[in-house]
Amino acid sequence: MPPHPPADRPAPHPSESAAVDALINRTHRLRGDVDAVRRDTVLIDEDDPQLRWQRALCDLAVHQLDDLGAHLGQLRQGLPSGAAEQFAAGAAQPARQAPPAGEQPGSLIGRVGSAEWNLLTDEVSWSDELLQIFGRTPGAGPLSLDDLPSVLLPEDQPLLTALVTDCLVDGKPIDGEFRILRTDGQLRTLHMMGEPVLDADGCTASMWAVLRDVSALRRSQQVVHRTQDSLERQQHIARTERRMAVELREAVLPPWRGSLTLPDRGPGSLDIAAHYLPSDSSALIGGGWYDAMQLPDGRTLLAVGDLTGHGIQATSTMAMILGALRGMAVAGIEPGALMGHLNQLLQTSIQPALGSAVCCRFDPATRRLDWAQAGHPAPLLFRNGVGRPVPPPDGVLLGAASGVAYEQDEVHLLPGDVLVLHTDGLARGTGSMHNGLRPGTETLLGLAPRFAEARTAQECVRTVAEEFGGTERLDDACVLIARIGA
Repeated sequence: MPPHPPADRPAPHPSESAAVDALINRTHRLRGDVDAVRRDTVLIDEDDPQLRWQRALCDLAVHQLDDLGAHLGQLRQGLPSGAAEQFAAGAAQPARQAPPAGEQPGSLIGRVGSAEWNLLTDEVSWSDELLQIFGRTPGAGPLSLDDLPSVLLPEDQPLLTALVTDCLVDGKPIDGEFRILRTDGQLRTLHMMGEPVLDADGCTASMWAVLRDVSALRRSQQVVHRTQDSLERQQHIARTERRMAVELREAVLPPWRGSLTLPDRGPGSLDIAAHYLPSDSSALIGGGWYDAMQLPDGRTLLAVGDLTGHGIQATSTMAMILGALRGMAVAGIEPGALMGHLNQLLQTSIQPALGSAVCCRFDPATRRLDWAQAGHPAPLLFRNGVGRPVPPPDGVLLGAASGVAYEQDEVHLLPGDVLVLHTDGLARGTGSMHNGLRPGTETLLGLAPRFAEARTAQECVRTVAEEFGGTERLDDACVLIARIGA
C-alpha cells in the first residue's frame, strides 16, 4: 500500500482533504485488520475447501484495499494545476451504468465463487455463486478444465491456458484476469486466484481457485481512463489554442514596442505609447487591439478596439479587422465612413462577432483630430492637469445592425495635450457609476496630475499600468496614449 500522504501537504479544499485523509486512515486500518485475519486463517487441512476459500477471499480483499488506498491517495493529490477549472467548464459527465442482472451493488453475493478440479477423479466442484457468475444453471453443471476456455474470448484463451499449465506443471499460483461471454450474451471480466493441491507424494492432485466478477470495477476504471484521457486532450487543446492566439496577436499588433513618434519629424508630431493588460480571470486571449501608423498624406491614424469572444476566433477576427482598417485608412477613407465599412465587414463575416472601436485621424499641420466611434468608450483628453471625456458622436457596436451610418466629429488639440484611448476592459472596473462615469474612467481621470508631470507618453502608459496592473479584470484591456508635441 502506498505510504500515507504527509499531513502538511497543501490541499486546495481543506474540508474535502480532511475527509479523504479520514478515508485513507480507515482503509489503512481495515487493510491491517484483514491482513491479520488472513494470517490467522491457517490452512491446517489442505483438503478443506472452506478454509481455502476464506484464505483466498482474504487475499482478494487485501488486493482490493491496496487499490482503494492507491485511488484515495490520487484523490487527495488532486488534478494537475488549472485542470479542474477547464474540466468543470467543458468535460461531460459520464453516464452511470447499471450493474448486470443478478449483481447487487456493494455486495459480494453473486460476484465471488470458488471451484476445484480434481485431476485424479476428473470431478469438478463449483459453488452456486460461481455457476451464477458464469450464467449456468445447476442442471448444466460446472465446466471442466478442458471446456473452460470455450467460454472465454478467443484472445484471452491463451492466457488461461498458460495460467493453468503453470499451476499444474510448475506449481505456480494462479493470479490473472480473463473475459467470458455468457450464453445470455453478457460479457464479464473475472479475476482468478488459485493454487495446486498436492497429495502425500508431492504430486498435483487437484487445482482450486476463487473467481471474482470484477466487471463493474473494470468498467469504472475504464471510465476513469476515458475521462483522464479526455481531460489531457482538453488541456493540450487549451495550451495549443492559447499559444496560437498569442502568436497571432503578436504577429498582428503593431511591431513597435515602447514609444513611437509620428510623424518622425516636423511640428505637431505625436509621442505615442501603448500597453496590453491581460485578463486575470481567463486563460484565453481576448480580442482587444490597438494601432497607430503614419498615413501617406502625413496624417496619423490612432485606433483602439475590442471584440467579443476569446482565443483563436477572437484573434483571427482581430487580424481581419486590423487589416481592413489599415487598408482603408491608407486609402484616405474618413473615420466615420471607415466605421461603416468595418460594420459591414463583421455583418458578412463567416464567424459573426460584435466589436467596439474608436478611430482617430490626426493632422499635425492643423492639430485637428477627426474621429468616430462604434459603441466604444470615448477618448479622454488631458489638458493643464485636468482630464475629461471627449463628447462622442453617434455610433453603434460593429456587427450589431446593418446599414448604419456613423457620425464623425473633430477636436482641436494643443501642444502638451494627452489623449488616452482605451478599451472597455480598462474602464469597466468595479463598483457603481458616479457622475455618469464608470469606476475605471474615474480612476483614469484621477491620473491627470501625474500625466501633467510626465515627460513622455511612455511614462503615462507606465502610470496606467501601475494603477490598473493589480486590478481584477474579466477581460483583457488595451490603452494607447498620444502626447501632442509643440
